[in-house]
Amino acid sequence: MSAVTVERLPGHVALVTIDRPEARNAVNGDVATGLEAAVDATEADDDIRAVVLTGAGREAFCAGADLKEVSAGRGSALRTERGGFAGFVYRERSKPWIAAVNGKALAGGTELVLACDLVVAVRQAAFGLPEVLRGLIAAAGGLYRLPRAIPPNIALELILTAGQLDAERAHGFGLVNRLVDDVEGLREAALALAAEIARNGPVAVRQSLRVAREANSGLDEAALRALTRDAFERVAASEDFKEGPRAFIEKRAPRWSGR
Repeated sequence: MSAVTVERLPGHVALVTIDRPEARNAVNGDVATGLEAAVDATEADDDIRAVVLTGAGREAFCAGADLKEVSAGRGSALRTERGGFAGFVYRERSKPWIAAVNGKALAGGTELVLACDLVVAVRQAAFGLPEVLRGLIAAAGGLYRLPRAIPPNIALELILTAGQLDAERAHGFGLVNRLVDDVEGLREAALALAAEIARNGPVAVRQSLRVAREANSGLDEAALRALTRDAFERVAASEDFKEGPRAFIEKRAPRWSGR
């Protein structure tokens, strides 16, 4: 059975699942290659406009790196050249990814969440970067992405104490967009958020996402203005730029081409 599954669902949405519940969905070589392949597949499929990433089972979204693999000297298999850890955390993606956090997301699991664009989580979910407990560091983006996502002093406390942030507080800090009561409602809530995105002009969504991702990157105002201008020009050159106003005037739903 594949360690990562990809389901293409109605409404231009894909569901990607890390399927190692017996190992708390920890990342091994199969997960890394599987997630990279999932990114390849969803990027290449023009019919997919938003992607949901989740973990199998009820206990864990992802427990991070499979330490059995690391201790056996196979740690390099947990990352790929293009994507970094899990084949995902540094991978460039043009489409929005939503983390559907069905349980604890710790260490590399939190780093996977931080690499996504939006987060839906169950109330029993928790986040944390406990690497220092093992004499390690969160080297897959967590050390700088977490302080951007939540108040820096809270992030620093979590990083240095190996503490955990429960989903309720994470929602209060803005790390979690939507909070649901149980795993049964998680998939529905995450897919509903994906559907809200997928109904919009795909070129406009991709270009908006490209600019918004750079908001806290350190680019100065002039660089961000230039990036926004480039994004607008790309949108203006698309068929969707004409279709949106036309559909409004004709009082019908737009028929996006994504081109």
